[in-house]
Amino acid sequence: MQSRGDYTNGFHGDNHRELELEEKQVPGLSSFGRAKRRTRGGARDPRGNLANVLRVSDQLSDQKSLETSESPPPCTDFDVAYFHSYAHVGIHEEMIKDRARTETYREAIMQHQSLIQGKVVVDVGCGTGILSIFCAQAGAKRVYAVDASDIAVQAKEVVKANGLSDKVIVLHGRVEDVEIDEEVDVIISEWMGYMLLYESMLGSVITARDRWLKPGGLILPSHATLYMAPISHPDRYSHSIDFWRNVYGIDMSAMMQLAKQCAFEEPSVESISGENVLTWPEVVKHIDCQTIKIQELDSVTARYKFKSMMRAPMHGFAFWFDVEFSGPASSPAKNISATSVGSGSSSMSPSGEGNQKKRTNPSDALVLSTSPEAPPTHWQQAIVYFYDPIDVEQDQLIEGSVTLSQSKENRRFMNIHLEYSSAGRSFVKESVMR
Repeated sequence: MQSRGDYTNGFHGDNHRELELEEKQVPGLSSFGRAKRRTRGGARDPRGNLANVLRVSDQLSDQKSLETSESPPPCTDFDVAYFHSYAHVGIHEEMIKDRARTETYREAIMQHQSLIQGKVVVDVGCGTGILSIFCAQAGAKRVYAVDASDIAVQAKEVVKANGLSDKVIVLHGRVEDVEIDEEVDVIISEWMGYMLLYESMLGSVITARDRWLKPGGLILPSHATLYMAPISHPDRYSHSIDFWRNVYGIDMSAMMQLAKQCAFEEPSVESISGENVLTWPEVVKHIDCQTIKIQELDSVTARYKFKSMMRAPMHGFAFWFDVEFSGPASSPAKNISATSVGSGSSSMSPSGEGNQKKRTNPSDALVLSTSPEAPPTHWQQAIVYFYDPIDVEQDQLIEGSVTLSQSKENRRFMNIHLEYSSAGRSFVKESVMR
């Protein structure tokens, strides 16, 4: 998943609100431009059909076709734009250069080599084909590299240049549309978006699982967990808002309300540190990729209760995630809200121990973490800022609920509905991650 280089700077009128329930809502402002967010996928040809789709049935015509009971969802104009954005080489360069991401995937493949060697693999959203090639190098019998983006054309050339055309078959099309006329043993995919669920790519992994995966097959990653915690970030607030109090000796404080709307209307993708986090995190959603259903992704709701560990201004909530690479017989790490030990790092732990903890047992589940205390990744953290900070005392309770739902406008967008209360005051914030 690709990250932005800048803070969000846009306003979409009624798409966002934050208000104290006892007070009147701030009037909406007219639309402003916002930082462009690049996304992943492929393009269609001028006739509206996915270009250069390679049907595996042409190569494996002697094998029985596996049918599904439901028709695939239609490919919308939003999907086409989403796919087209992933044809740009820059997005793949940034993802591949994210060493925490790429090296963890390679390590996970080698850790499960005994389940991959001599087996059939599907790589969902293969991009340049790097994970498919890792699987081929681990001894996979055959790898189907599927991507709806035009980057699939380059992936095919990359595979050819590495002498793997006999093992890696590049399919240019949606997982929902391409044909694979055999069951597969392994599904691998780097499907995670900002706040884990942004972009809704997990649905394609579920589709691949339901269409082709053998019972007891391997899915990498196997589990995912989304976390949230309240944060204090005075430097960010000062940079975006307090700046307007004195501009070259001119009082521009009249700009501050507009600045708040523009800076904090949408979630911001940026990096914070553990020092910004006010409490231990809570789990928003835990996903088992073997059992999750597409319908569960339409809307996710979680209630939370935090206790502040310090006296500080609270500026919003941060969201991050871990993904775990376990074998099919493994179970996810217990006490997932407390700790997740990863490849050289872990999520923030109430124990306070080993935030850069090494795996002591090679058989332990491998975890890729985007925690504020883990090595940085291109996902960073997603921050939902308040328009105005809330002062909290040490041990003060902060409680409420969060709902993440697919936007009706575009299922790859995510609606965020936050309710929170502290010290007898209640608030609501709504925003859209676009």
